[in-house]
Amino acid sequence: MSHKVSPISKEYTLNTNDLIVTKTNLKGNITYANETFLDISILEEEDTLAKPHNIIRHPDMPKAVFKMLWDTLKGGDEFFGVIKNFCSDGGYYWVFANITPSYGSNNEVIGYFSVRRKPNKEVVKVMSALYKQMCEAEKHSSSPIKAIENSTNILTDFINTQGVSYNEYLISFT
Repeated sequence: MSHKVSPISKEYTLNTNDLIVTKTNLKGNITYANETFLDISILEEEDTLAKPHNIIRHPDMPKAVFKMLWDTLKGGDEFFGVIKNFCSDGGYYWVFANITPSYGSNNEVIGYFSVRRKPNKEVVKVMSALYKQMCEAEKHSSSPIKAIENSTNILTDFINTQGVSYNEYLISFT
């Protein structure tokens, strides 16, 4: 998306059997995108390859979620998340994402592999409301560091009330 597109309220949805697959390098730049990703994001392959994966980051997504994602991946673990993505026309779509480190022949991390699918409607409803609170906290915080901290606290407090881990909570909806 080379030009600035404003969000609109048009939602696209994946079919039950659709899988979005992308690969990135260590910096998060796209090295592979399947047709499902290109179709739902309304992008051409040349608009995606070597571009940062955050070209589809929707402004309704809290920064704290992406900090948690990167912290998880850099720790060598897989990340699960419910993510609202941005389409090139300003529309959006929700996914249940699983992102894992990709390893080279010497067992070193060479990038990241992401598979996304249609999320459960109930978890989208819950996470959408939670993300709204988190974004508000980020917007009204005194500094970028405090914004992430305040937003993360909202997510952590919510997950703690569920009595399971973040991953267990999300997977319970699959």
